[in-house]
Amino acid sequence: MNEFIVDVTAENAQQNLIEESMKRPVVVDFWADWCEPCKQLMPLLEKLANEYAGQFLLAKVNADTEQMLAGQLGVRSLPTVMILKDGQPVDGFAGVQPETQIREMLDKYLPKPWDIKLQQAQALIAEDKAAEALPLLRQAYTESSERTDIAKQLAATSLDQNRVQEAETVLGKILLADQDAEYQQLMAQLDLKQQAAETPEIQALQQALEKKPQDSDSAYQLALQYSQASRHEEALQLLLDILRKDMNFAGGAAKQAFLDIVKSLGAGDPIATQYQRKLMTMLF
Repeated sequence: MNEFIVDVTAENAQQNLIEESMKRPVVVDFWADWCEPCKQLMPLLEKLANEYAGQFLLAKVNADTEQMLAGQLGVRSLPTVMILKDGQPVDGFAGVQPETQIREMLDKYLPKPWDIKLQQAQALIAEDKAAEALPLLRQAYTESSERTDIAKQLAATSLDQNRVQEAETVLGKILLADQDAEYQQLMAQLDLKQQAAETPEIQALQQALEKKPQDSDSAYQLALQYSQASRHEEALQLLLDILRKDMNFAGGAAKQAFLDIVKSLGAGDPIATQYQRKLMTMLF
């Protein structure tokens, strides 16, 4: 036995069947020594329990030694398999079933990969590790086809980490029907962050660049200001435009600033990935 598989008796049934099914699905396998089909099915269920690594508990009940338990759960033939959730049987089958059908049944009750990543991210956020949670949230957001609750969590965490443009992009994709009070609150936070990022220095450099669009010095200074205000995408775009004209601008300082911003964003950041590709295309 291991942490994914347990033998159930009358003494531990309350804990392993009822209490455990409040936390995760419990797959109950009723078997007996004399039952040949049971011996075919059990190794398959054990394999799946180990493969799913704790997403469900496999609870094995010897129907000969635990006749009262088998009777309480209405077992009439062996092998019988039941899925318990929240203390109640929700699915099951009798006899031996092929692995594909068992997997299909399990998948109806097990958390999806993006839900697991969302839970892991939320645990990290609770530990004040929002920067570590961001890559998991991005994956969950993409894998779930941009599910709204995950989108809001990603936007909130992006705002917390001053990834204002990422938050704006994510919030911009939320449908009107899902724009609830939480969404409005996030939009208000986004607006405040954007206002704070419009410093007098940035405004002056923007005006200078509007008058002289080809002035690489003003563009470079504005890129640095954008970077300090966590407006990373705007900074990278300006630096890329400078590097297209002069890869060694300011003695290589522009290229170094570009690389520093990409590095600060971290592996897996979509903006970093996008601009790394653009730079590589220019170099090669």
